[in-house]
Amino acid sequence: METKLPTSKIPKTNVHITQIGMGGAPLQDKWGTTREDALGALRTAYREGVRYFDTAPFYGSGSSEIYNGEFLSSINSNDFVLSSKVGRLIQPDKTATFNYSRDDVLKSIEESLKRLNLDSIDILFIHDPDDHYEEALNYAYPTIAELKSQGVIKAIGVGMNQWEMLAKFAKEADFDCFLLAGRYTLLDHSALAEFMPLCIEKDIGVIIGGPYNSGVLASDLNSETTYFYEPAPDTVVSKTRAIKAICERYQVPLKAVALQFGLKHPAVISTIPGPRNSDHMLENIKMSQVDINPDLWEELKHENLIDNNCPL
Repeated sequence: METKLPTSKIPKTNVHITQIGMGGAPLQDKWGTTREDALGALRTAYREGVRYFDTAPFYGSGSSEIYNGEFLSSINSNDFVLSSKVGRLIQPDKTATFNYSRDDVLKSIEESLKRLNLDSIDILFIHDPDDHYEEALNYAYPTIAELKSQGVIKAIGVGMNQWEMLAKFAKEADFDCFLLAGRYTLLDHSALAEFMPLCIEKDIGVIIGGPYNSGVLASDLNSETTYFYEPAPDTVVSKTRAIKAICERYQVPLKAVALQFGLKHPAVISTIPGPRNSDHMLENIKMSQVDINPDLWEELKHENLIDNNCPL
């Protein structure tokens, strides 16, 4: 897998992924992304060296997988790493239902491969089992663990918007990686004290989703913005403005600091912002390569804008 971008190895596997990946959640009509936008973002990502792509059946009721597949099926499968997810089945009316049984997991994989027009998926995440922990642990996990033992998939993970249940999974079963969205970012360090050290102890790689906290860290802050997909509270906007002011003094974009923050932690192997078009993808790559003065991080700590225990 040739690329000019930095890569990381997923622990306990032979899988290497680029430290900047492409999140597939925005590749859907609901987010205002057209087919041309989606394919443009995918082509740009690959051209610029991105070799890790994440998607899921739930994203756009299959549209994200379809767009990923339309592009990736034209490339040698040894030249990229793809992750998708199980736990939600897309129904004929395009709604998604939670399903973690063995039969449903296998059906989900089969349907994903059809949408992707590919023969295999490298990484399988159990998707958002917040209210289905026992089913996910007792049925979905053994099913995909069996597939890994057979060489059908290369890595097993769980993808969630919370760290607490991921920590339970880490203690109960043998996972290779977790996709953690929004809970280890410039604004939210809730995973720092307990979850991140546990992942190091258990040799589990952490992939950061939502490094911009759904918008506020990528915003100009001159208009309404979002935080965890809801209107950003005034306290969050105020804190973001204070961080941005320090970034401006060092002549560094806020987005660069937000994107690189997660990668500073030794547990983190990749971060996967979700672009809606080619321009967004180009900017994400550019932000990942901005040179940041170490004094900036120290000032953010001194001003109590990031936790003193964040490894930077």
